[in-house]
Amino acid sequence: MSTRERRERSNESDRFLFSLFNAAVEEIGKSSKALAVAAVGGYGRGELAPGSDLDILILHQGQFSQDRLSEFVNKLLYPLWDIKSVDHSVRTRAETKDAADSDLKVALGLLDIRLVAGDADLVAAVQNDSIESWRKNAGNRMPELKKSLASRHERAGELAYLLEPDVKEARGGLRDINALRAIALSGAANVPLERISWAESKLNDVRETLHQTSKRNKDRLLFQEQDAVARGLDYVDADAMMSDVAQAARSVDYLLEFTWHQLEQRSKDGFGRFLRKPRTDAVAKNLSVSQKEIVINPLTDIASDPMLGLRAAATAAQLGLPISLDSYSLLSRALDEGKALLPNPWPREAREHLISLIGAGEPMVSIFEALDQEEIIFHWLPEWRPLRSLPQRNALHRHTVDRHMVETAVYAASLTRKVHRPDLLLFAALFHDIGKGDAEDHSIRGERLIEPLAARIGFETEDVETIKILVKHHLLLSATATRRDLDDPATIHSILAVIPDLNTLELLHALSIADGEATGSAGWSDWKATLVADLVSRVKRAMTGSTTIAKQPEISPEQLKIAESGVLQVNLEKRENGYSIEIISPDKPGLLSIVAGVLNTSRLDVRSARTKSHGSSAVMKWIVTPELYAPEIKAEVLRHEIEKAFNDVTHIEEKLIARAAAYASVPAIPVPDPIVETFNDAATQATIIEVRSHDRPGLLFRIGAGITQSRIDIKSAIVTTLGAEAIDTLYVTEISGGALSDERADEVAERLRHLLK
Repeated sequence: MSTRERRERSNESDRFLFSLFNAAVEEIGKSSKALAVAAVGGYGRGELAPGSDLDILILHQGQFSQDRLSEFVNKLLYPLWDIKSVDHSVRTRAETKDAADSDLKVALGLLDIRLVAGDADLVAAVQNDSIESWRKNAGNRMPELKKSLASRHERAGELAYLLEPDVKEARGGLRDINALRAIALSGAANVPLERISWAESKLNDVRETLHQTSKRNKDRLLFQEQDAVARGLDYVDADAMMSDVAQAARSVDYLLEFTWHQLEQRSKDGFGRFLRKPRTDAVAKNLSVSQKEIVINPLTDIASDPMLGLRAAATAAQLGLPISLDSYSLLSRALDEGKALLPNPWPREAREHLISLIGAGEPMVSIFEALDQEEIIFHWLPEWRPLRSLPQRNALHRHTVDRHMVETAVYAASLTRKVHRPDLLLFAALFHDIGKGDAEDHSIRGERLIEPLAARIGFETEDVETIKILVKHHLLLSATATRRDLDDPATIHSILAVIPDLNTLELLHALSIADGEATGSAGWSDWKATLVADLVSRVKRAMTGSTTIAKQPEISPEQLKIAESGVLQVNLEKRENGYSIEIISPDKPGLLSIVAGVLNTSRLDVRSARTKSHGSSAVMKWIVTPELYAPEIKAEVLRHEIEKAFNDVTHIEEKLIARAAAYASVPAIPVPDPIVETFNDAATQATIIEVRSHDRPGLLFRIGAGITQSRIDIKSAIVTTLGAEAIDTLYVTEISGGALSDERADEVAERLRHLLK
């Protein structure tokens, strides 16, 4: 199939209509002046599929009586009705203008008006009226068009992900391409239509072949007809064709979403955009926000900043903003030229940016889709390409393989407070179906494929083993819960045989929930969720000797010797992307909060920390990264600031309040409330307080302040930031020693929840 064949079909209709027009004019004995037949809509564009209607407009200037006009129209149309479906209207130039002003569908059709027969000047005048009115009233027409598209999308669904899509009406289909063409013609936004030329050609070919093979004029690609259409287009099978259909639709939808973003920003800026330079706000290294888009700073040497792309994606997702098309082009060009390539394995910072992107929830979807459409993601994750728009042609799944995994990650992001390793959950969620697209069992194949990928991303060997278990057994809990007797001890032992500890079990439970919810109601229900939760509860009770709490930090003999001196010491080691800071200090109430506050006001982000009291001293090991434009840190300066805060912490609090206010002014995605849990640990005779929260400035300072206000001691602490999530584990005792009572533990937990809201 080709554009040429569709054009020839239109030309044949033109020739037939031309002969009918001349015959009708001759029969009624009138001149063709001020009388014309014009093609509109798809016929006007010369895109007639075999089952397409002939959309025509019969123009006149009121020179006929109603009877004579009806006679002419009938003589023209009767021969057509016998062989072709015709959608026609009869209007004067003025009536046409009024109809276009009141009816969006008419206005859109007239944008493609084309003379078939008769008075060329009349058709040209109507064309000029239509385009001029469309451009003049674009400010009102664009919201009307968007509302119309949203209504149609709701009715027809998403072309890329439907089992039996309508290639014309569904989201990402041919009507959306026409909408983009109309927006471009309005001048309201710059629409690079060349980006979707392949998509338009592909969808038109599929539609045309569907009409030919089905012998009907419907545009819905029914399941039972897909094999025949695929053969007609020389595909190896229907899956390959549906993959191309999905990719075409996603390209159209991507451009449409970007275009609406352009229009919304222009609408908010009004004429002011012509009078003032757009404001830019720095948000991360080499990145700014301008006109509600993340942009790469124009003078950036991308080759010297290989993590820039991931940083941009993570920042955009966490702020709920798009990345500008120009910035995508810069990144894509640099990567294509072999610049800004990530090392193997990835640095920790790169891995954390990826986890922050995945963990952003719903805003991650549009960013990830853009990275796919711009073909940037394949430079970082070449394993993603074979999964791109890979169809799942069964009633259970509602998305392609790649989109299903993205949706699973979205649901997993809402469960990060339920697990102790949210980074492993998010990564496994995004790649749990990596093994699909081959005859081999996808879980077994997935286990094999995920190992080198996880290692390249920079996960430790122990974490890679956990990820392998999650991918291989992501269906285990739901399959066992729904097919086995939970009262049978063998059922529980079958889980214990492959799941080594509580950490892995809680991760697998969360992944099962996310995978099920992303599949939809056909694959997940309250009934199944209850069964899976019951199974997990039984397995937990059967597990002994496992723990979900990190081990307390150890203190080396050298550190012990320094600690016994009772003098504050700060040692700083420069790392590639930050600093390692060892602090040995006289212990005192609020020490953790004070040091965390000093680091934060010094514009250092805490990535991890381990602290432990020893006698009258505390040993702390901090891993930090400097914020954007943060000054270079020196050990003596940090020591001075900590000593100053020992005497008076007020200035630290004031700075943190100011920073929190500034942080609040930056847009960000909504995140779940923090979770605070407490339980007693007989081995250490302490109470464990665990806080899981979205990371933000001053978080650890607030936690430490809450502990100080509760008049309890921190014996040791383990702080970890994983992507955008922070997990803080504190071992605390009463001032007099010993674990907290249940009532006291509940009181402290409630205080922390209040402080962290």
